[in-house]
Amino acid sequence: MAAPPGSPSAQAAEATLSQPGEQTVEMGSVSRAGRLSFYTKVCYGFGGIPNQVASSAIAFYLQLFLLDVAQIPAAYVSLVLFGGKVSGAAADPVAGFFINRSRRRGSGRLMPWMLGCTPFIALAYFFLWFLPPFTSLRGLWYTTFYCLFQAMATFFQVPYTALTMLLTPSPTERDSATAYRMTMEMVGTLMGATVHGFIVSGAHRSNHCVDTELPVPAAISPDAPRLYSIAAAVVVVTYHVCSGLLCLGVKEQPDPSASASGQGLGFLAGLGLTARHPPYLKLVVSFLFISTAVQVEQSYLVLFCTHASRLHDHVQNLVLIILVSAVLSTPLWEWVLQRFGKRTPAFGIFMMVPFAILLAAMPTAPVAYVVAFVSGVSTAVSLLLPWSILPDVVDDFQLQHRHGPGLETIFYASYVFFTKLSSAGALGISTLSLQFAGYKAGACKQTEEVVVTLKVLIGAVPTCMILAGLCILMVGPTPKVPSQDTSFQLSLRRRTSYSLA
Repeated sequence: MAAPPGSPSAQAAEATLSQPGEQTVEMGSVSRAGRLSFYTKVCYGFGGIPNQVASSAIAFYLQLFLLDVAQIPAAYVSLVLFGGKVSGAAADPVAGFFINRSRRRGSGRLMPWMLGCTPFIALAYFFLWFLPPFTSLRGLWYTTFYCLFQAMATFFQVPYTALTMLLTPSPTERDSATAYRMTMEMVGTLMGATVHGFIVSGAHRSNHCVDTELPVPAAISPDAPRLYSIAAAVVVVTYHVCSGLLCLGVKEQPDPSASASGQGLGFLAGLGLTARHPPYLKLVVSFLFISTAVQVEQSYLVLFCTHASRLHDHVQNLVLIILVSAVLSTPLWEWVLQRFGKRTPAFGIFMMVPFAILLAAMPTAPVAYVVAFVSGVSTAVSLLLPWSILPDVVDDFQLQHRHGPGLETIFYASYVFFTKLSSAGALGISTLSLQFAGYKAGACKQTEEVVVTLKVLIGAVPTCMILAGLCILMVGPTPKVPSQDTSFQLSLRRRTSYSLA
């Protein structure tokens, strides 16, 4: 219920809104206080490294490990991948619900969740790459630990990404912090693929395959389980080191509205409101297709090079080029975002389309290296763009509604939920298609049906998804980036509405 016109809270609100001189002074102080130091941005970026290291290793090598080392049939691998992604997607709204209801502690409201999840993520990741002595229940073993890893990683990633909104009230500084985070995450992706690939490279001796028409057993090194365990242990150490740097270098700023608003809007009510916000719907649906296309491209690149072309000796180099070009192009795309707005970089995602088709049609080494470079550049903008638009969508929503804190967690959690759910379905169905095509686990040479299926998965599927996502993204206006003055008015409006509540 609103306070009477003569109440002290209403008088305070009117006084605040009616004194432009004081507002200018306060806005200047907000602007100065909103600047983030280089040290803070770098430490914030370190927090995104471990999940990306693990995700990169999983994206490029988990299917190969499950199919050729663990000797699990493709149908069961499909269930492992689908179950893990679904568990991660289901954990997103659950994480958002509990985080939204949690109270601020000494280290903040979001930081305790990240620190508490780190040991469990590390444990689940290590056992995901461990080869158990039994064979009959290996499918259940990997499904359990992949589901646990995805769920725990979600409880880390949701508060970490939502922390962007609580670093500073300045949209420019938030975009800068996002650029640092994406750059460091690209470095983590590079580390995950290269370090993991370098360690396990001795496990797959594809040069020992003979050139015959019939499938023959592949030469898998007896040291393969030990090599994969060592690679997993490296990632475990990365989780603890980067989480410690995040905690030491980043201070979560209290929401200026939290003291006046209490718990704010409930999670389910907030989820219903965000689901009806048009800019948010467009963002979610468009990048649902785009992010799924990138996931499919990454997941089947190694299998394509190993079984559908004579590029198995170039796998490590191709993965390295993709990730290096992505890391180096991220600052360029950030400059394009600042200079030309957030619609222009979307055309960078389109660059992947003709080159993906070219790789499927002409799987030669020169073409593959060019495609790898362009794919890395497109991947960088496809990862940077949604996380740069999302804070503007949150601000746009807050300017149109008067609700309490915690909505940033709902936006971020539900966005990750829908993208994970879509990638779960795509990876599950695509892996199942390999089973229908006759994929033989551990075989050195696959049948022609499997080769054609891999070409479709690496070319036609990502192309259709990217085109669909870009069409949705380019339709209608995008949310405008709020200025410093608008950000101050937004913060002032929140405090005013809470004082009148």
